[in-house]
Amino acid sequence: MFTELPKSILINEVVTRDGFQSEPDFVPTATKIELINALAGLGLNKIEVTSFVSPRAVPNLSDAADVIRAITRDTPTRYVALVPNEKGCTRALELGVDEINLVMSVSESHNLANMRMTCDQSLQQFEQIAGMTAGTPMRLNGSLATSFGCPFEGPQTQERVLRFVDAYLERGLHSLTLADTTGMAVPSQVQSLCQAVRERWPELELTLHFHNTRGLGLANVLAALAAGVHQFDASLGGLGGCPFAPGATGNICTEDLVHMLNEMGLDTGVDLDGLLLQSQRLAGIVNHDLPGQVRKAGQRSQTRPLPQSVKQLMQNGHS
Repeated sequence: MFTELPKSILINEVVTRDGFQSEPDFVPTATKIELINALAGLGLNKIEVTSFVSPRAVPNLSDAADVIRAITRDTPTRYVALVPNEKGCTRALELGVDEINLVMSVSESHNLANMRMTCDQSLQQFEQIAGMTAGTPMRLNGSLATSFGCPFEGPQTQERVLRFVDAYLERGLHSLTLADTTGMAVPSQVQSLCQAVRERWPELELTLHFHNTRGLGLANVLAALAAGVHQFDASLGGLGGCPFAPGATGNICTEDLVHMLNEMGLDTGVDLDGLLLQSQRLAGIVNHDLPGQVRKAGQRSQTRPLPQSVKQLMQNGHS
């Protein structure tokens, strides 16, 4: 299964957007800025900083412009903002965001619940946004939510997903994310879809965005790796979940993902110790436990002191 694994893996952090958007309490702007600056120094490929959505819809991200203006942006990390419409794109252009993330759902019903428009209306809007950004350095990433299943409609056909990938690329988007919005993906499905996308568009920059809703998040990463995918979204501490999708619990955990890949001998370029430190801090920021495991259990290479009773047995000749 793992005969041709990618040599290096790119990790994109989404905690300050996907993680904070559903928190019951507003995270102070200064705290967000400090966290983003700290994460940017850890070797992450991208940080999805915030979203230019209506403050009424997502009040936790009402400080988007203030955050973008204040972060340091002095590392190779690409700074991304989710943009739901042309108004959001205008704000992103004014603030010089490196990349915007455009989102629609493969499922018609989820797109209506999440974006308040049909899939065709979303695509029409993306065409307008692509025109707005033409000739600028801003990159466009397109995310396909519910690529592996919809909480209202159930599984989506692979053919439908591929049709929307094609529609995104026809509109000039530079890269694409397949998102498992409510954690419905299983490894065989992931490998099949990723292989189909890579066979049809071998040069496409492809990212996978998994949730761990049913405990299959890292297993799905392995399936994507087997299909040659080398870029993944993750959220510090495993924080996150779509507020418009019933049962959508947290994203896969960044430090757990990096730990697994490191232990497999793969290069992420990410400082795991630094991630664990920020994850510990994050638990205090949101004031509740986080689903990530490595922060609690310690790294696999970490050993524990031998109990004194066992030391005595060994000293007495037992082995």
